Amino acid sequence: MSELQWGVFLTEIGGGLALFLYGMRQMTESLKIVAGDGMKRLLARLTTNRFTAALAGGVVTAVIQSSSVTTVLVVGFISAGLLQFTQSVGVILGANVGTTVTAQIIAFQVYKYGLLLIAIGFFTEVFARRERVRQWGTAAMGLGLIFFGMELMSIATGPFREWPPFIDLMQNMSNPAITVAIGAVFTAIVQSSSATTGIVIVLASQGLISLETGIGIILGANIGTCVTAFASAFGRPREALQAAWAHLIFNVAGVLLWVFFIDAFADIVRTLSPVTPGLEGLELAAADTPRQIANAHTIFNFANLFLFIWFTGPLATLIQRIVPIPPAPAGVHPKYLDDYFLEQPSLALDLVRKELTHLGELTRSMIDRALDTTVHGSEQEAAALSKADDDVDTVYGDIIRYLGRLSQQDLIAPQPKQLQDYVGIANYLENVGDVIDKELLAVAAKRRRNSLVIGPKTQEKLRELAGEVQRVFGLALRAVESGDPEIALEVLESKSVVLALAEDASMHVAKRLVAEEPHRLETFQIETDIIELYRRLNTLSRRIARLSIDASIAGAHPEDTEGEL
Repeated sequence: MSELQWGVFLTEIGGGLALFLYGMRQMTESLKIVAGDGMKRLLARLTTNRFTAALAGGVVTAVIQSSSVTTVLVVGFISAGLLQFTQSVGVILGANVGTTVTAQIIAFQVYKYGLLLIAIGFFTEVFARRERVRQWGTAAMGLGLIFFGMELMSIATGPFREWPPFIDLMQNMSNPAITVAIGAVFTAIVQSSSATTGIVIVLASQGLISLETGIGIILGANIGTCVTAFASAFGRPREALQAAWAHLIFNVAGVLLWVFFIDAFADIVRTLSPVTPGLEGLELAAADTPRQIANAHTIFNFANLFLFIWFTGPLATLIQRIVPIPPAPAGVHPKYLDDYFLEQPSLALDLVRKELTHLGELTRSMIDRALDTTVHGSEQEAAALSKADDDVDTVYGDIIRYLGRLSQQDLIAPQPKQLQDYVGIANYLENVGDVIDKELLAVAAKRRRNSLVIGPKTQEKLRELAGEVQRVFGLALRAVESGDPEIALEVLESKSVVLALAEDASMHVAKRLVAEEPHRLETFQIETDIIELYRRLNTLSRRIARLSIDASIAGAHPEDTEGEL
């Protein structure tokens, strides 16, 4: 090859690889946005045992075309307490099978449709009014870029069919250790096993590499892709590092099982793969080897899945010993929020909902202590209740800042509406803490300062009111956690009961005005203040429930809010 030809080759192979990787990233990001919510629900439904978990992992990865996104979903479920790590191992095993879809598509040599898909995707993105449709257009354009990049790489490698040094190199590359190492190193560099598979299939379509060489490189790619998993896991939740270890152990063990039997494996693949009639020699190899390599990739991952699926329990135990989860730090802090999940908005919103429940539990502990502290609590008890409000404020601030960062991501309906509703719920929960800290405790301070005593009968009336308000607030929290509109409606219907109890208590303390007791007027004032403040707490509970209904309806019917974008 002349100097000019080398320049042309490097330009075409480099440009083709860049288009391939960029198209893969664009397609993955768009599919993650438009299909992420459905894939999340699929994972939630199918992770009850190791076999359905593997099926879910395979389907999700095949649709989104990214085992990394599947891993993020899995780690999020573990962090939220919705999935055990043992179950997640099955999902990770299935994800490797899902990645083989790319190789199968590429093996059909659909390069000629690349520019058509780019055009369709571009004009869809430009002219579509709905964000969801625009994202589908971006995904189509990404797939077109993948195909077009493959075509450029195919054109670039064509001249190697007649270049003796390269032919001799490929023919002599029979050492499995070398081919596996090449696949591992190249995949670690480009950060995409699909790119490695694509290039191998392109070379095979030119008749430049044998099936045995292609299998060795693909086995190496399964090891090299683990570098990506570890690189993305550092500085992330420990569950992400556990998932990376599961990926590494599974892939390395699988390669070690097959690397010494590549020739026999290649014979099996040839037997199972179709043969193009009427071709011989190089033309036959160029026609059939790409499909054989894609089939080898699929068979390898399916076989490993069936081998290792029986050992998910011991594998999970081993990984948990290698990467133990440290105990939670002392003090009050967010339990579920992590920036790791921001790139998957659907999952991040689920974790925010869990964190809102955590915030609500902190607030409920204040409500449970509020009346006793106000009516006869000491200054130390009041200080402890005020400190609890500081904890509420801390978690509230973290939720709001997290939602602010989440709002900068690419959101599609109903996610903007859900985010807005969650901001409102957080505000109302924080308002509950403020009513107790700044107003009920002010009433308590006035009682202590003036040595006021609230009578037993009045305390009984106040406890009836406070008990109903506490019950309703608990229901509001359940509505937030579960998204059940029926529970929320029960909260909304509590207004009449609370108003009746408040009216009964108000009439009682009004009648007590004529009682011959010291400081009767001052006592009456703090009693009516308590009644009014508990009515306000119930109002806040109803507002929380109303927003939980809005959020659940938006999540169930995203098409109803599509136009809000």
